[in-house]
Order: sequence, then C-alpha cells, then structure tokens
Amino acid sequence: MNTENNQTTTTLSKVISHVFVTGTAKQGSLGPPIGLVDIGVSEAAYIFRVSLPGIEKNQNKIKCEIQREGRVCIQGVVPEIAIPSETGYLYRMQVQQLCPPGPFSITFNLPGQVDPRLFSPTFRSDGILEVVVVKLGVRVPTS
Repeated sequence: MNTENNQTTTTLSKVISHVFVTGTAKQGSLGPPIGLVDIGVSEAAYIFRVSLPGIEKNQNKIKCEIQREGRVCIQGVVPEIAIPSETGYLYRMQVQQLCPPGPFSITFNLPGQVDPRLFSPTFRSDGILEVVVVKLGVRVPTS
C-alpha cells in the first residue's frame, strides 16, 4: 500500500510540475492567480479544477480542449473591467493586482489517456472551472 501511495504521489507531482500559462495568466502574480490546477483521480475518471478569478460564466467564452492522450488546453480572455459608481462615473483600475485583461491559455497533462467525448464541465460561481473526464477504455453505464 505504501508503494502504491508513493507512486501516485510521484505521478501527480510530475503532472503538476508541467502546467504552463501564457499571456496575461503568466503576468498575474500578486492577486488571486489565474491557472492554479488541482487534479484528482478515481477508478473511472479524472477531475480537474482550474482557478479563473475575474472571469464570469456568461461574460466570456472559455474554450476547453481535451485530447485523447490527456492533454488539456484552456483558453479565454480576461475582460477589461470598468466599475460604475452611483454618480455615473466609470472607474478604471490604476493599481491592478489581479490578472491583467487580455487573452490567456493554460495547458497541462492528466496522468493518463481519456475519452475526450465523455466529459462534464461546470463553471462554478467562485471562478473555478471543474471538469470530470472519463478514462480511456472505461465503460460508462447508460441511464
């Protein structure tokens, strides 16, 4: 059992060390970072969660491409935000510690092969994209 846990830990640490961010996701370092990734494993599937603070579900189109070998690429745009006030003025950020506006991509590998047709994405209200994707060769019961 101990050997199995060590192998799982080693596999997951290799996965986490290969997360790449580009564009504005790479620049945002002071505030809540965009592109932090959690990966979970079950017998039948993988789950991953990606932090996307400042991005709202209905405001932006997030593209999530999952390839058979387990490579995941998430692309989108951090919007420029103008904050309206009660007096009618719009405020533009002068100090910006959150991820700056602009395009981003986040790419990482899951620990194994998957069936890219069998995934279930959820964009949570707290800015977390959560996706469950079935491992390749696993039979999924039909309702």
